[in-house]
Amino acid sequence: MSQHVDYRNLRRIEAENYARDFVPVIPAPLAADLIAAADPVPGEFVVDVACGTGVVARLAAQRVGATGKVVGIDLVPEMLSVAEQATASTDTPMEWREARAEALPLPDESYDLVLCQLGLMFFPDRSAAVREMRRVLSPGGRVAINVPGTMPRLFEVMADGLARHINPDLPGFLRGVFSLGHSELRRLLQEAGFHHVAVDTTTKTLRLPPPNQFLWQYLQVTPVAERVMAADAERRQALEKDAIAGWQEFLDGDSLVVELPVITATAKTIPV
Repeated sequence: MSQHVDYRNLRRIEAENYARDFVPVIPAPLAADLIAAADPVPGEFVVDVACGTGVVARLAAQRVGATGKVVGIDLVPEMLSVAEQATASTDTPMEWREARAEALPLPDESYDLVLCQLGLMFFPDRSAAVREMRRVLSPGGRVAINVPGTMPRLFEVMADGLARHINPDLPGFLRGVFSLGHSELRRLLQEAGFHHVAVDTTTKTLRLPPPNQFLWQYLQVTPVAERVMAADAERRQALEKDAIAGWQEFLDGDSLVVELPVITATAKTIPV
């Protein structure tokens, strides 16, 4: 007799693991910097595109307060469910909507601020997504976006190990994470009709879990997780062995420390 698998519940567990294990390590530290760059103020209406489990949206809600509003947009309903549960008691009106970034389910010129953290590099049509951000902003509205800069060596080690031990195609995902550069981000905003475009690269020092823990926590929240975990134990052990050896230079005690370049862009629409 075949065993029934509740895939929706499985995806919910994956989203909960993402929020618990991964968000505090990379998205949360970067979210605080993005909010500082965007500077939401009380009463503003905010859209968080590719909101995931809501770390940026929650910080925005703290800033805009009960007179403001925050809408989180994401493609993954289980992520939205975890986000909604985490904000059930907030005083700020919050909504969670399943939609593509290229087709935001929001009226024209209806929001003061659009945020997008660690998502734009993954969108199939980046130009369309940025145009949608521009469309929903009121005159004088603002956008703030961050993406990773060039790939740090720590991730190069992981990519090399995936290619060597699991599948030569798998590093494509990791390279995609670091695929949106400074000049392209500026171009996307300018071509969408934004003004006062500012694009800056800073280096964020991140303290990560121990090597074997970080390797699997990271891979298990990526699109390559299924293929990696389907590999036999010998190949997965070889991947882990290579990663641990290659990451020795990044160890500080039991933790890994990585210097992550982060590109942050802000821009405005023209006031009436």
